[in-house]
Amino acid sequence: MRIPKLLADIGGTNARFALETSPGVLSAVNILACTQYPQLADAMRAYLQSDEARAAGADQVKNVGIAIANPIHGDLVQMTNHHWSFSIEAIRTQFQFETLDVVNDFTALAMALPRLNNQQLKQVGGRTTVAGSAIGLLGAGTGLGVSGLIPSENGWKPLHSEGGHVSFSPANQREIAILEFAWQEFEHVSTERLLSGPGLKLIYRALAAMQNKVADDIEASEILQRGLNQECRICTEVLSCFCEMLGTMAGNLAVTLGARGGIYIGGGIVPRLGDYINQSGFRCRFEQKGRFTQYLSDIPVFVIIEPYPAFIGLSALLETTPTLIAA
Repeated sequence: MRIPKLLADIGGTNARFALETSPGVLSAVNILACTQYPQLADAMRAYLQSDEARAAGADQVKNVGIAIANPIHGDLVQMTNHHWSFSIEAIRTQFQFETLDVVNDFTALAMALPRLNNQQLKQVGGRTTVAGSAIGLLGAGTGLGVSGLIPSENGWKPLHSEGGHVSFSPANQREIAILEFAWQEFEHVSTERLLSGPGLKLIYRALAAMQNKVADDIEASEILQRGLNQECRICTEVLSCFCEMLGTMAGNLAVTLGARGGIYIGGGIVPRLGDYINQSGFRCRFEQKGRFTQYLSDIPVFVIIEPYPAFIGLSALLETTPTLIAA
């Protein structure tokens, strides 16, 4: 494929763009707010016409890889957590790209895992990985992404999972009460309803109601900040609940996949928790599986602190599979 290649990581909140100007080298990295653009094509055009991108060779781009927070089935993409929708072939034709490959964002993130080093990860308990074993991946942001890697004779195979939409499973009385609160609004309460940015707000409102308090009209980022700074008792409890719920979900993924190659956590929320996750009940809940407690205690968990891991995975996918989706 020609250099430079355009790489895009599209979430429900932000659209991240970069040009890969040589193997593994990213230039003109930029983050655009999805709400500022009517559709993906508008955001892509704004990026490609920016001075920084043009200086890095944007007018020479012919090959593009997009990782998007959405299942990919055929040509038409309708985002789950944002209003954007588009035809892959129509965008390829509109911009005169030779190839336009679109994959789920956590498929791309999964492919980045074998390429991450110790400086790009922070371990949260466990021992060491077992070579040749499955790897699990999840991450909370606007939604809850789930994937993994399965070893094969031809290298790693990423899982095309929508595991964030499994039904939420409470582990104590407090979580039962939160689930009952959520049922007042949603017929099906998925794990994503709670382990996500909107989920932080839902947990906050549920805890406030349980304590007969009036919930402030605040965003997830403010809940996170108040909780970490211990400025609000309910916000601090939200983070405690979130980390424990995440521990249960991560443990479920580990035993489901037999992920002795480790569990990796990405997304926009957990890396912002810093050392809080080590001090929380995350690891205890991760291992809380009765007869499989010892099995899980050996499995390491890694928080991805690399700021642009999806670009690394997209580069790997484009490098190993030149045509992910036929244009």
